[in-house]
Amino acid sequence: MATDCIAQVTFDFQGQRKPVVARFDQAHASSDGGAVLLKALDARLALTERLAACLTDSRQSGKIQHEGIELFRQRVFGIACGYADCNDAARLAHDPLHKLLLDRDPLAGLPLASQPTLSRFENAAGRRELLAMGQVLADTVIEHHRRRLHGRAARITIDLDPTDDPTHGQQEFTFFNGHYDTWCYLPVVATVTFNGEAAQYAVAAVLRPGSAPASRGALGVLRRLMRRLRVAFPTATLRVRLDGGFASPKLFAFLEAQQVEYVVAMASNPRLEKRARRLMGKARVLSKATGRTAHLYGETRYAARKWNRKRRVIIKAEVVRHPGREPKNNPRFVVTNLGDDPETVYQIYCQRGDMENRLKELHHGLEMDRTSCSRFWANQFRVLLTLAAYILFQELRRRARGTACADAQVSTLRERLIKLAVWVQRSVRRIVLHLPTAFPWLRTWRQLARAVGATS
Repeated sequence: MATDCIAQVTFDFQGQRKPVVARFDQAHASSDGGAVLLKALDARLALTERLAACLTDSRQSGKIQHEGIELFRQRVFGIACGYADCNDAARLAHDPLHKLLLDRDPLAGLPLASQPTLSRFENAAGRRELLAMGQVLADTVIEHHRRRLHGRAARITIDLDPTDDPTHGQQEFTFFNGHYDTWCYLPVVATVTFNGEAAQYAVAAVLRPGSAPASRGALGVLRRLMRRLRVAFPTATLRVRLDGGFASPKLFAFLEAQQVEYVVAMASNPRLEKRARRLMGKARVLSKATGRTAHLYGETRYAARKWNRKRRVIIKAEVVRHPGREPKNNPRFVVTNLGDDPETVYQIYCQRGDMENRLKELHHGLEMDRTSCSRFWANQFRVLLTLAAYILFQELRRRARGTACADAQVSTLRERLIKLAVWVQRSVRRIVLHLPTAFPWLRTWRQLARAVGATS
């Protein structure tokens, strides 16, 4: 790549007699040109506008240089482009593309807000404002897909999953968690899936103290999402998938009172293991005969001591085999009210495993775990800013069908498309027009620009 000392890069292509030289020494250059796609999507969703409207600006109007919505957009687009910290504000203050994202003149416009200004902005948000922002985020995503699907969906699946957010300072409500063996927060992220689509769309993210049980806050998130989904999709069947940390009598009673389908994992215990003993025996015989991992499926009716009635429990009797190791018993249990056969129910539960990819994108693609503010609510604000950026990326990926970016991770979209493709396109656009086969990603850029309504 080009550096301050090396202001050009040479590309050699098979079948081309002469190399292509891309120069990066022009004035007023920026490496984040692809963010104009996110700006176009934001304009269509009105996402940052609606979110910024939730905040109360208590500053003196005569002393304001940066409006609240400008500060909000500066942080959202900055996070989307890989600048997770307010400390990055100094290097972006005069960036022409980041000025353009805030509707300022790229050259003559005022510099962007500084790190102290952004830090004060993040720490000014209160609990009620953050609650309103969370509701607006969910409403925006649900309303967008209501319009896309014309209010018709046969089934909507809600997935909740907690994740660890290690902390390294004196943040409020950060505690040591023995399961993760670190001081951390434990945010929970919610997604929705429509019909048989593969995509899981993020709709909520709630930061929780590091000592919080997995189920803390789950009922509140589910209740709000169900209420909004039923208004937007009155004929849809709602389904909830959760891992074993959420299983509790209160949760099951709530899901049944809401009359929704549910598939919830449950931790093993001696009574359940006794129920699975016969099926495990058959799995061991099958594994020994084939020399491979074997799994069989069954079911039972079971009621824990604190349950008010028996419920259907799916049993997965699995014997795991690895070369050079002894076979290992691995029974698994899932509580459900579905009427499908045991194997089908368990496969429905396993589909929630893709939620791990959403968490990885939020952590590694957008650095949701950069919760380094001292105040808890300021860190919750950062989580919501990250979620807003992620929603824009998810919509960009949805509109990228038929392009090389349709299945790309967030980090790939940002690093390859936004930074490389647009940077080189601007520098060598005249040469590229004569070498379409040498730059196939340029066609992807133009397709995406047309898809989101941005100027290519």
